[in-house]
Amino acid sequence: MTYLDFEKPIQELDQELEKLKGVAEKSKVDMSAAIHELEEKIKEKRVEIFSNLTAWQRVQVSRHPERPYTLAYIESVSGGSFIELHGDRTVGDDKAMVGGFGEIDGQTVMFIGQQKGINTKMRQIRRFGMANPEGYRKALRLMKLAEKFNKPIVTFIDTPGAYPGLEAEERGQGEAIARNLLEMSQLKVPVICIIIGEGASGGALGIGIGDKVLMLENTWYSVISPESCSSILWRSWNFKEKAAEALKLTAEDMSKNGLVDGIIKEPLGGAHQNPQEIFATVKAEILKYLAELKKISPEKRVEQRIEKFSNMGVVHELD
Repeated sequence: MTYLDFEKPIQELDQELEKLKGVAEKSKVDMSAAIHELEEKIKEKRVEIFSNLTAWQRVQVSRHPERPYTLAYIESVSGGSFIELHGDRTVGDDKAMVGGFGEIDGQTVMFIGQQKGINTKMRQIRRFGMANPEGYRKALRLMKLAEKFNKPIVTFIDTPGAYPGLEAEERGQGEAIARNLLEMSQLKVPVICIIIGEGASGGALGIGIGDKVLMLENTWYSVISPESCSSILWRSWNFKEKAAEALKLTAEDMSKNGLVDGIIKEPLGGAHQNPQEIFATVKAEILKYLAELKKISPEKRVEQRIEKFSNMGVVHELD
């Protein structure tokens, strides 16, 4: 188990619990009452800490190395029926962007999302979930395929941003993301977007235009990361906590500002504490919103989707 810096009190209690269990096992003495009391104390401490998280602490939770990634959600939600599709039919297959058809309670759905990688080697191969232009073009190809066969689309967003390399710019990173924004706004099938970790900049928005945009409780969604914001404004990463508060990037902030449609509750301590619980919760939310969206005509859905995103932000006209 990996502990974040603000989880040190929980770590100390967990270590104490392990020692107590070890003593009980070796001595064959019944210490169940003491163990139960300590377990309750750990739960209380976790509730105390996680009910008062700062914006920066939520950013840390969203990046927890044991947090489930896109493929884990897809495999669980689809019950193992997921068939991955590859390539953008132009340049190649971007490993940072995954997608394909799967079933959810008998309904065929196109699943798309960024995959960070579950170990060091895979993170290098998948570039930590930072997609190249061909990744966004692959995603768009799959969306158009879903539209052709009248299948709904579910996207899982978890990226520190689009890949910033020279080759990505040479192949049209900005155009690829902009094209996705245009095309996604006009898709005739239901589109549900779920932020499961980091939602940074255009890299997240490139698969984030949907009828319903949802955020897990301990995720963030912003035009820039706190560290990058801090380095631009203060020429140092030392003000990342201040930047995180100013950016209003948490699920609660985004919901208050009308930028997302809902917040999905996580298990106490974060999604990594009980992956099966969060998988079940996410599946239930997908089914709920799919049922709602299917009752609306394609034309009306497109109209509402465009209107929703057009109403975001504030414009001041100067005389």
